[in-house]
Amino acid sequence: MDDLYFYKPDRYVLNRCTKYLSRFNTDRRHPYGEQAAGRDSIAEAWRFPIIDTYGGGIDKLSDKNVWNQYNEVTFIYAASDGQTPGSVGVIGTFATLHTPIPLKPVSFEGEPTRYWSLTYAVPKGEMHRYRFIVDGAAPINDPVNPQRMTLDNGETWSRFATESFTGPLVFERWEIDLLNRLVTEILPFKTGDAANFLARFYDYLDAARKQDAYNNVYRMDASVGEVNFIDNVLAREEWHRLIDYKICLRLIDRVLRSRNPYTDPCKMDKSFYQDLYTQMAADSVPGWDTSTYGSPRFFLTLLRRHSVLGAFSHPKYGGNVGASGWAFLSERYKDANGKTLFDWQRALEPGLGTNPDYLG
Repeated sequence: MDDLYFYKPDRYVLNRCTKYLSRFNTDRRHPYGEQAAGRDSIAEAWRFPIIDTYGGGIDKLSDKNVWNQYNEVTFIYAASDGQTPGSVGVIGTFATLHTPIPLKPVSFEGEPTRYWSLTYAVPKGEMHRYRFIVDGAAPINDPVNPQRMTLDNGETWSRFATESFTGPLVFERWEIDLLNRLVTEILPFKTGDAANFLARFYDYLDAARKQDAYNNVYRMDASVGEVNFIDNVLAREEWHRLIDYKICLRLIDRVLRSRNPYTDPCKMDKSFYQDLYTQMAADSVPGWDTSTYGSPRFFLTLLRRHSVLGAFSHPKYGGNVGASGWAFLSERYKDANGKTLFDWQRALEPGLGTNPDYLG
């Protein structure tokens, strides 16, 4: 078993738990799907396990040049009322599925709490499944983390994804393809000049980074990872908006097919999408089932917000692959002397940026 784990200070764990797990929440913020059952009393549970910047703590990762390739993943087991476990361990594909790694009890001023914790260094861009083992009993899913994945054999496991993960989490393939076309008319990257810039931007990368960037872009998205960002944000922070996408993508698919029955929506001319956007902005789309989803304009606003965030947010959130969105802005906005007005590299850690102090 790789020794890539350690234990964060109790205060670090308690600060997160008291902030995000102790508040009773009566607002049904996440009503989509069976995974949402029982979440009414949990505040911000998507934050667990805690995915944080790795800043040291493991001898074999002491070289700072590799720090930015890892995240700290802090697993929290919250014992239920009346439960006093004697031991808690975690198994998972990030380490081992047969030998549990022990969690440590968390104390407050010398007194035990109901929390147990363990921090493991996991490479960025990965998704893993895991379970807890309490007092040597059968493995159980994380009672806090709402994210689940179902295996081919029907078993359900808890899951987490580290920063910059580029595989689909909540969307099906047809939904991804349709979203790619939808964001085309929102962002500037599909114009001739922008496409030429992105090609040149990737060509400047060294061989290893170019291969990595192209792989990440190709897996979800042909421009700068906007769809990957949307997929990631709907799996966690804005899971309560997943239902909007599930309903509206189906409605949009039906509307477009009714207008051109002989062509797949993903292959339709851009004029179909431009007409659709004009109608959605007016909140009046012929063929739209308003009894299923009342306002197409609201969904268009949601899609625009997510698309722009995905193109220009920090690459760790799954979009802006290789900082290509920032590089686009950097080249586009310059002063009279040709110096960029958006020097993003000064504010970002190596290897994308040049700031030696910033760690993400």
